[in-house]
Amino acid sequence: MNARVERHPSIPYVVPFLGFIAFLAVRPIFPFGPAVEYPLRVLVVGSLVLLVSRPVLDLKPSQGLGSVLVGLGIFALWIAPDLLFPDYRSHWLFSNGVTGKPESSIPPELRSDLQFLVFRLLGTAVIVPIVEELFWRGFLLRWLTRGDFRAVRLGDWAPSAFWITALLFASEHGPWWDVGLLAGIGFNLWLRRTRSLADCILAHAVANAALAAYVIGRGRWEYWL
Repeated sequence: MNARVERHPSIPYVVPFLGFIAFLAVRPIFPFGPAVEYPLRVLVVGSLVLLVSRPVLDLKPSQGLGSVLVGLGIFALWIAPDLLFPDYRSHWLFSNGVTGKPESSIPPELRSDLQFLVFRLLGTAVIVPIVEELFWRGFLLRWLTRGDFRAVRLGDWAPSAFWITALLFASEHGPWWDVGLLAGIGFNLWLRRTRSLADCILAHAVANAALAAYVIGRGRWEYWL
C-alpha cells in the first residue's frame, strides 16, 4: 500500500470520498432501504478511512476550542435562514429539479429507531467530517492550486482553487447549497488560520453533531436528506 501511495499520493485523500459518493449514487435504487444502507455506508466508508487514509490522517487539532467555536458558528449559519424566514426553502432557488427539495429520505418509522440513529450519528459526526475534509481541503484545494498537491502547504491556495472548492462543496449539499457555500468558505479560511486538517475535521464534526442534535431534538428531519 505504501508503494502505491507513493506512486498515487491522492489515494488516501480521495478513495474514502469516492466510496461515500458511490453510496449516495446508488441510494435511490438500493434494494433494502435506508435501514440497511446507512449502517452499511458507515461500515464500508469507515473501513476505507482506516485502511487507506490512516497514513495521512491527523486527528490532533492545534486550536481545539477555536475549532469547536467555528463549528458552532457554522451550525448557527446553517439553520439561521430557516429560523428567520420560515418559507425560505420553498423558493425556487432551493426547491427545483437541480438542487432537489429539502425533504428527508428517512422514513418515519426509522426516526425513533435507536440502532439506526446511532449509525446515522456516527456517520454524520465522525465519518463525514473526516472523509470530506480529507478530500475537499486536504486534496482538492491543494491540487487545484498545483498539480503536485503535496508541495502545497495546508492552508495555501490559488484564489480560483478557493472558490472552486467552496462552490463544489456547496453543490454537494443540494437545497442547502447557500449555507453549504458559507460553510465551505468558513472551513477554507479556518484551514488558512490553523494550517491543520485536524482542526477543520473537528470544526466540521461539531457543526454536524450540533445539527444532528437539532434534527432529532426539534424534529427537523428535512436537514437530513
